[in-house]
Amino acid sequence: MNPNHSSTGVHVRPGDDHALQCWVEALSLEYFGKPFTHKARFNSRLRTTGGRYFLEDHRIEISPRHLEELGMKVVGGIIRHELCHYHLHLKGRGYHHRDADFKNLLKQVNGLRYTPLLPGNSGRRKQPVRYVLQCQTCGRQAWRKKRMDPSRYRCGACGGQLSLDEV
Repeated sequence: MNPNHSSTGVHVRPGDDHALQCWVEALSLEYFGKPFTHKARFNSRLRTTGGRYFLEDHRIEISPRHLEELGMKVVGGIIRHELCHYHLHLKGRGYHHRDADFKNLLKQVNGLRYTPLLPGNSGRRKQPVRYVLQCQTCGRQAWRKKRMDPSRYRCGACGGQLSLDEV
C-alpha cells in the first residue's frame, strides 16, 4: 500500500487540511458509523503528541510531523483515538483516557492508546542528573536534576539529615 494513501483511498500530505478533513470524515463513518461534522486540521506546533481533541469547539488537530515521519497507518490510529474522544463526548459518555467507555471503544476501533515517539526524539528534553541527596545516617542516596534545600527534608527511610552534593 502507498504510504501516502489511507485505507479509505484518501491521499493526504502534511499540511493539506482539506485532505485531512476528508480522511477524518471517512474514518468516522467507517469505524464509528457516525459523521464527523466539525473541523479537522494540521497543527505543526504539536511536538509530544500526535493529535488533540478540543472540548469547546469539537475540532481535532493532528501533527503533520507524525504523518511525515510515521506514515498513514500510525496517524490513522491517532485519528481514531481522537474520534473516540469526539464521539463519546458528544454522547455524554466517559471520554477521558481513564474511562472504561473510552478504553473499550478505542479497542473496538483499533485506535492507538499512546502516540509512538518520533525517530530521533526521546520525547521531552531531559535534564542531566546534577545532584545527589545523601542521608547522613544510613547513607541512602537519591538523584536530582534540580538544586534543592536539603535542610527542609529528612530521609524517608530513617529520618536522618540529608546533604546535597553536585555530581
